Amino acid sequence: MCKVYVDGENLTIEDVVRVARENVEVTIPEEAKKRVRRSREILEKLVREDHVIYGVNTGFGALSNVRISPQEIRQLQSNLIRSHSSGVGKPTCRENVRALLLLRVNTLAKGYSGIRLKTLETLVEMLNKRVHPVIPAKGSVGASGDLAPLSHMILVLIGKGKAEYQGNVISGKKAMEKAGIEPVRLEFKEGLALNNGTQLMTTIAALTIFDAENLIKMTEVATALTLEGLLGILDAFDEKIHNVRPHQGQAVTACNIRRLIDGSMLVQTGREAVKKNRRPHDPYSLRCSPQVLGAARNAIAYAKRVIEIEINSATDNPLIFPETETCLSGGNFHGQPVSLAMDLLGIALTMVGNISERRTARLLDEKLNNGLPSFLISHEAKRGVNSGLMTVQYTAAALASENKVLAHPACADSIPTSAGFEDFVSMGVTAAQKAKQILENIEYIIAIELLCAAQAIEFRGPERLGKGTKIAYSTIRKTVPPLKEDRVLSNDIEKIRQTLKNRTILNKINRTLKID
Repeated sequence: MCKVYVDGENLTIEDVVRVARENVEVTIPEEAKKRVRRSREILEKLVREDHVIYGVNTGFGALSNVRISPQEIRQLQSNLIRSHSSGVGKPTCRENVRALLLLRVNTLAKGYSGIRLKTLETLVEMLNKRVHPVIPAKGSVGASGDLAPLSHMILVLIGKGKAEYQGNVISGKKAMEKAGIEPVRLEFKEGLALNNGTQLMTTIAALTIFDAENLIKMTEVATALTLEGLLGILDAFDEKIHNVRPHQGQAVTACNIRRLIDGSMLVQTGREAVKKNRRPHDPYSLRCSPQVLGAARNAIAYAKRVIEIEINSATDNPLIFPETETCLSGGNFHGQPVSLAMDLLGIALTMVGNISERRTARLLDEKLNNGLPSFLISHEAKRGVNSGLMTVQYTAAALASENKVLAHPACADSIPTSAGFEDFVSMGVTAAQKAKQILENIEYIIAIELLCAAQAIEFRGPERLGKGTKIAYSTIRKTVPPLKEDRVLSNDIEKIRQTLKNRTILNKINRTLKID
């Protein structure tokens, strides 16, 4: 298993996933170590020369006008971490903690934070030896970054707080002892270098974006399978249509659906439909799927660009610039770029769920599904006695409606903190957490559509499917059997969701044809 090299410049979202979910080892290259040492040397020089430096020899936030004596500047740092460890609620999940440690190491490795190399290497050691701080999920307004979550992370670094180690939650001191790691005694500037930054919101964002890229592809698979289940019309996916409105995501979605249904005997052209006394085109939830899903693809791509910039950025304050031997105070800790991107992502994903729920409703309604039985239960079963797939649409509708509430933008909100000194905040963690919850809801919505579309194919003939949809159908059928009489459906939904999350369907399809 290859290591991830953390140099502050080249970390990718895929790297974050590998460290967070696969426990890949992390190392700092020598060039980055040199930058860290040089940054510390310049900071120490400025302190010796008695420069006034925010958070080094001044108080914090609204107390930044208070000068701190040389005898108290080290105590200032440990007090900062204690006082800012004010998070509440359930702990954030293990993969978030691992990604949080990684992103904090990466931003410090850029060499603009003035931290000691020893301190940075201790964070790496915690990550590699799997000492995972217990970090309450709530308490950040995304102003001076994620102060409370990062402070809880640093408590363990200094031998305080709580940590999960080898499956048990114990004191931070014991976790460090068991792992053979020496806790750090913070020197001047280090507390501020460690807890100023956007790392929790960016952590959640990076993992959510990675999952969203998979989700949009699986939504296209579900759309293609539903298109065949409803005897849909091909014309709307013709390349010529999308060439004259060249939004990239729209073209990719249309191309993917064409590949998935290639060879299908269930879809038809508009001209063929007219000959059968049908309309020449489908309802919007089918016909406009490239436009809707393509717009979501573009939003995901935008969010990904923002987050990949953010994970390789210096986000604490103040920053040390060794080339000019200066220390400047600014606002790179402010989470607005992340907050805006994640709100956009949440809105985009919400509409993905909304249109999927409409396709599911159409599959189940005998007035709209081109001859399929009501709720996709066989006429041979006693209808009324058997409800079929009726209520899975209720669940999809509930989740889609919940997402509409969650889609309200957090970045449009702000609430002053620190006696009004920090008077405009980003709410970045809220935006990221909402986007993650929306994504999880949509995984279930798409699983429900896949369940219903596969059931529709039982009445059309699986042998008539396209190249890609045939693979999707057979994978679903290896997971859940056709519905012949009523059974507990939540089990089926959960099983299909797992095939979506672990990329089982997508990986099998990609062995035969490429889904971009």
